[in-house]
Amino acid sequence: MAKALKGEWVQIQQTVLAPEGRAPLAPEDTKKTPLLLWVKGFLEEDAEIGQEATIKTVTGRLTKGKVVAVQPRYTHDFGVFVPELLKIDMQLKEIMGGEK
Repeated sequence: MAKALKGEWVQIQQTVLAPEGRAPLAPEDTKKTPLLLWVKGFLEEDAEIGQEATIKTVTGRLTKGKVVAVQPRYTHDFGVFVPELLKIDMQLKEIMGGEK
């Protein structure tokens, strides 16, 4: 297991709402799933992946959860290329008198 030291940047996971706490009108698949929250911050004490730990977020909030990643990376992007958006971009620039 990966060990993280106090002060390291980690990501924790919390269960905000257990399946039995879901709203009665929620879709069936939603009712079967816990509502989870992921938060990044600095460890307040040494911990291993899977262990409960406290972190301090960049806003100074202390929160507890299960450590799921050490030095987590950002993995978001803007998705796959959409040819229609390129065409719209070119048309808009032409309409506004800019580049073609």
